[in-house]
Amino acid sequence: MAFDMFFIILLCITALTAAQCPDYTSYSSTPHGPFSGGIHNLSYQRPDPNCRTYYSAYTEAAIIRLKSVIIDPDLSRLFENSFPNTLDTTVKWTGHAANNSAEELAFVITGDIDAMWLRDSANQLQSYLPLLNTTATALSSLYRGVINLQSRYLLISPYCNAFQPPIESGLQPNQNGASDTVPPHYDPAIVFECKYELDSLAAFLELSTNYYTATGDLSFFANFQWLDAVRAVLNTATSMAIPTYAPNGSVNKLPYTFTRSTPDGLSTLNNRGTGNPVQSGTTLLRSSFRPSDDATIFQFLIPSNMIFARTLSTASLIASALNATALANEMTSLSSTLTTAITTHGIISDPTHGTIYAYEVDGYGSRNMMDDANIPSLLSAPFFRYLSANDTVYQNTRNVLLSADNPYFMRGPIISANGGPHDTPGYAWPMASIVRILTSSSTSSGDDDNDEIYTTLKELVASTNGLGLLHESINTFNAADYTRPWFAWVNGLFGQMILDLEKRKPEVLARSFG
Repeated sequence: MAFDMFFIILLCITALTAAQCPDYTSYSSTPHGPFSGGIHNLSYQRPDPNCRTYYSAYTEAAIIRLKSVIIDPDLSRLFENSFPNTLDTTVKWTGHAANNSAEELAFVITGDIDAMWLRDSANQLQSYLPLLNTTATALSSLYRGVINLQSRYLLISPYCNAFQPPIESGLQPNQNGASDTVPPHYDPAIVFECKYELDSLAAFLELSTNYYTATGDLSFFANFQWLDAVRAVLNTATSMAIPTYAPNGSVNKLPYTFTRSTPDGLSTLNNRGTGNPVQSGTTLLRSSFRPSDDATIFQFLIPSNMIFARTLSTASLIASALNATALANEMTSLSSTLTTAITTHGIISDPTHGTIYAYEVDGYGSRNMMDDANIPSLLSAPFFRYLSANDTVYQNTRNVLLSADNPYFMRGPIISANGGPHDTPGYAWPMASIVRILTSSSTSSGDDDNDEIYTTLKELVASTNGLGLLHESINTFNAADYTRPWFAWVNGLFGQMILDLEKRKPEVLARSFG
């Protein structure tokens, strides 16, 4: 849209004003009027237009439209604040590659951490996927910029998960304050953190597929480094399929190890940076860290293998359309192999709930039965379309995850949802509540459970401590005790969920919490 480009130019013109904008971490921690007028009287948290980092007319139109759809004033305000949060606050820089003026680049931070995670930035843009099409020029440009920059990062340091701003931006690198020993060594001017996470590789494939499906823009993928980056993704993932021991009993050398000087056992790997042993013959792929950036206990992380299998299959369609037949066949073959391995090794028998998915396994018979709030999770498997929400094994698993049988299902009067060891017991993650809504379904009829959706929405609205933005995690007994006032991914996901309900369950949005 021409108006999109006009507003982008306007943002550049007002750069001097923007330089005086308040720090958003502080801004989002305090209330601002006008207030919603609902029972929680939620604050308005969008920055002044001169302080917003990116603009999409389609996003603004969606916000205006939903005001007439959502009846409850607090829910309406939470959507108004949350949905544009990535665009309003985290598009740190957009531009072009120094060696190719046609190659768009976009550096999108996660919020209060001034670095770009592969997983987070991909999911932050996914929030706007319902609005992405061939005429949404601003959103399309942002997608292309993030895909190109992720391609660059993957070609430089494919085992790493979070990155510094590109040199073209003129922004200074930030230090994460950690002491790492990571062969192969990374350049701290490029890499912010180097935790190997299989889901980060999947995020790149998912972002690419989302853009292609919405726009049909095949020429974009042919013009830059996308195919090379996909090859790097495949090489990296398959290099981590190696078992701990060779057939003769000798210890295999891993291409990636990670140790960190830290008092927190979640931030480093034991056994000199290799993690706990895994058995040969499973054909599953290792993930040294979870989507929470916490170390795995057993490195065959089932949700990450699920999303990688799914995104390999969908992204192979792009490779095939580009006539990269051998690459496309390799992707579909690995996807099929992983799906079989997940069924064989990832499904376990529970004496109470029957056959369920384990969160992590090692191939030796050990399994970890829990879930973590971050996507991909076991709960989110239908959301990223690995399986149907009505799948029997998924429904059995869901019953465990949303009960006291899950050691990280946090319960309390404020909110009840999955959490994880990242923020310790007692802290529930709104992201998990949103996923619960997105995957809600009844096995008997296939109809979504309106009461479950309504109750979970009501908890989310009550969880912001009146601020009107969702947090990373919340003490289930005290809404004033939360982590991260500014976490763009969860806020965008909330908006994406509301757009889903507008199509799927508009009657829920027509109810009041008063």
